Amino acid sequence: MRLGASLPILGLGGQPVGAGTFADGARLLERLGYDSLWVFDAVGRGFMLPDPLMALTIAATVTERVELGTGVLQLPIRNAAEVAHRALTLHLVADGRLLLGVGPGSTPADFVAFGGDFTQRMTRFADELPSFRELLRSGKAEGVDLTPWAATAGGPPVYYAAWRGRWVERAAKEADGWIASAAHNDDATLADAIARFREAGGTRAIVTNVQLAADIGPGIERLARLRELGFDDGVVLDLAASEPRFAAVREGYERAG
Repeated sequence: MRLGASLPILGLGGQPVGAGTFADGARLLERLGYDSLWVFDAVGRGFMLPDPLMALTIAATVTERVELGTGVLQLPIRNAAEVAHRALTLHLVADGRLLLGVGPGSTPADFVAFGGDFTQRMTRFADELPSFRELLRSGKAEGVDLTPWAATAGGPPVYYAAWRGRWVERAAKEADGWIASAAHNDDATLADAIARFREAGGTRAIVTNVQLAADIGPGIERLARLRELGFDDGVVLDLAASEPRFAAVREGYERAG
């Protein structure tokens, strides 16, 4: 299982956010051998996260190998064409390393902040996906023509993150992969979901939000269990981010494997 990490948002070692925060964190994760780095999407919850695509654009300019993921971008609170435009720009800057995770959202505060209708999020997500995917592929959909650069032809791979109804199966059949969250789902729930994903023909399964406490041991143990369940990527979330902790997680996970 490939190992990813959330891009530090508080500054390494807990110092205040500054101009170099996202760049320094991206360089560190790549240097330590992490396979991917991720930015999450939340607005109006009493704390500030960076705009996912802006933060990853910064990370893309200071890295060469590591993949860059949105975990996950909430489509229903945004204009689909505007998101596609920004995603294609990042796809170009990242030289194909973008993993574009998208979902319907799960928290009312995000919709209040952006003027969206939380109760209609699943319907809007389903309705907008076809045109959004076409905008990424060709730049054209429903009268919109983004006229993308030749270098961005086909767009980035798209991963669905939704659980209700048949969304896990839809991710297997329609998307390039599926993103699950370890934050609010136990191992049994994740085991059932990944089994359904594989049965439906799904390929790449990513589990994010493997939270690390002061003692990183339980987090490393959970990563090992998730690997045994068959996930292809595991992404740790560490609010106390520092170089020693990131290095210890990487080394501990390798020893566990």
